[in-house]
Amino acid sequence: MNRTTIRFGSILAAAAAASLAAVTAPKLPQDPKPGYRDTPQLPSGWRVHDAERPRPPAVDPGPARDPVPPPADATVLFDGTNLDAWRGRDGAAKWTIADGAMQVNRTGDIETKAGFGDCQLHVEWCAPNPAKGESQGRGNSGVFLFGRYEVQVLDSYDNPTYADGQASALYGQNPPLVNACRPPGQWQTYDIFFRAPRFAADGSVLAKARVTVVHNGIVTQLDEELLGQTSHRALPKYEAHGPTGPIRLQDHGDPVRFRNIWVRPLQLERAAAPK
Repeated sequence: MNRTTIRFGSILAAAAAASLAAVTAPKLPQDPKPGYRDTPQLPSGWRVHDAERPRPPAVDPGPARDPVPPPADATVLFDGTNLDAWRGRDGAAKWTIADGAMQVNRTGDIETKAGFGDCQLHVEWCAPNPAKGESQGRGNSGVFLFGRYEVQVLDSYDNPTYADGQASALYGQNPPLVNACRPPGQWQTYDIFFRAPRFAADGSVLAKARVTVVHNGIVTQLDEELLGQTSHRALPKYEAHGPTGPIRLQDHGDPVRFRNIWVRPLQLERAAAPK
């Protein structure tokens, strides 16, 4: 037996030992308080992604229902057949379509070709089953208004994470009022009512964005003021932009599925009474 053979045999033995250790090593318990303790402080007094911020109570939203048909005045963004309304980072959107749903496949975020301002947005999504990972590494995606204001998508069913990162959180800013998540593998619905921010000609903020979120028929955000565009481990801030922007879906690496996406532009200014 020459030295090369001995060396190769040693490598195989080491690999086998490492594999056996991985199989037999006990699984570490999930951190009951994932999050951070060194991030900036929000106006609420809590830190961004604060590990100590109380998690909202879980509420059973009842069984999943059939897809909600779009109203007559809605713009259908995804009906289960094609991605014509979407684009990817290098041109065409490349997410997988199967069984009437599109699925994240690590080809990058996708966003609508059209822009929207004040709107009512309906999105249905489903976290992978069986569940894999924990905290922010489990069924993670996001719905971004204007491509920058995120309503978090996450498998938050029996999955501790920081409060402002749960499903239907205004990510990094405001936790949901309750955790209305269904188990992984079941379809979830978001109905998002969004009022876009208003900016002056010099770029200053005249009115901040406001959002209401209904998760599986349960109000989880009610007319909440957004502090700025979404950021991670940093304070949100506004950057002036136009009156409309794309709706973006995040590719966070988890095979989250989406179906039945439609939007209704909202005309919030009512006609004045005649004088």
